[in-house]
Amino acid sequence: MVRVGILALQGDVAEHRRALADAGAEAVSVRRPADLDGVDGLVLPGGESTTVSMLLDSSGLAAPLTRAVRDGMPMFGTCAGMILLASSADDGRPDQRLLGAIDIRVRRNGYGRQAQSFECDLAVDEIDGGPVHAVFIRAPVVVSAGPGVDVLARLPGPGPGTGAAPVVCRQGHVLVSAFHPELTADRRVHQLFLSMIGARSGTGPGVAALVGG
Repeated sequence: MVRVGILALQGDVAEHRRALADAGAEAVSVRRPADLDGVDGLVLPGGESTTVSMLLDSSGLAAPLTRAVRDGMPMFGTCAGMILLASSADDGRPDQRLLGAIDIRVRRNGYGRQAQSFECDLAVDEIDGGPVHAVFIRAPVVVSAGPGVDVLARLPGPGPGTGAAPVVCRQGHVLVSAFHPELTADRRVHQLFLSMIGARSGTGPGVAALVGG
């Protein structure tokens, strides 16, 4: 069974744990460097990106996660996790730590504060079976994506002040979403991530087998 770590410093840890279990993976909490031993991939959940950034230093996880990015560990970031995996972020603290795992520039709370949260249905490339219902809560906006980034989904335009902005992006072993797939009963985005782990390790099914392609 695929063993996936969830960065458990703050945020939607329990929700991701349920989603991964439903998708057929073993989920373990990652709170200190030793917890990374034996995991096949890592989920960085939604929460408060500046808080998690500071906790990465106090927990001792900042350097091991930087090495894991360099070594190609598959990673999946949702909402605040997308910010932490990004290469640059607008409106963040000057000392905010970013892992630079995917070549995107993001803006925190780009769709507004809590009161501007919204839901919509999205077509996501590499996922069959109809649209994915997406829950956006203080979501980051992808301001720009580098040439090596595949944009798998955009908001149906016109979006809330930003047009058809990218909301699911993938680059190599890294997947990010601006919304919270763990807050619905649809596990296809998590299955897509598990397929990336399987394709990298050569021990599991690829995208088509897991998400119906």
